[in-house]
Amino acid sequence: MTFSSVATQAGTRPAPSYFRSKTLTAAFAFLFGYIGLHRFYLYGMRDKCGWAHIVGIVAGAIGFLLLATTERTSILGWVLAIPGAVSLLAAFLSAIVYGLRPDAKWDAQFNAHTGRESDSGRTVIFVVIFSLLFGAFLLMTGLALTFQTYFKGQVEAAKTRSQ
Repeated sequence: MTFSSVATQAGTRPAPSYFRSKTLTAAFAFLFGYIGLHRFYLYGMRDKCGWAHIVGIVAGAIGFLLLATTERTSILGWVLAIPGAVSLLAAFLSAIVYGLRPDAKWDAQFNAHTGRESDSGRTVIFVVIFSLLFGAFLLMTGLALTFQTYFKGQVEAAKTRSQ
């Protein structure tokens, strides 16, 4: 029995047969993670989580457009914007997690059968720093806009009740 057949029987994914760069994976997650490119790079085109990123970001874009045209009053816009925000923030978080994983652990998971070892340098640290910077900025901005819209609606509702 080969490793891939044992791994498939156990319900886990088989190890990829070619070298996977930790730095490139973290960069893909940072730059194009919202469309799942890092997932497709690691696991191939059959990865369901990669496709979920695409569905989420498309729904989020539609939700964002609805919110922009209705001045953040569309309930459907809010519902559709949530998967897009989750996809975007999950991509930044993935870049941080992949970038901070030790090289030995990375190689054990993704490069066990290649015979090559990862040697991630400073570049991956810059990817992690920028992922943390942009991810935190987007999370705080999204929370601020959400709470502002909620409390503005509460104030307007209280004004209409008092009249």
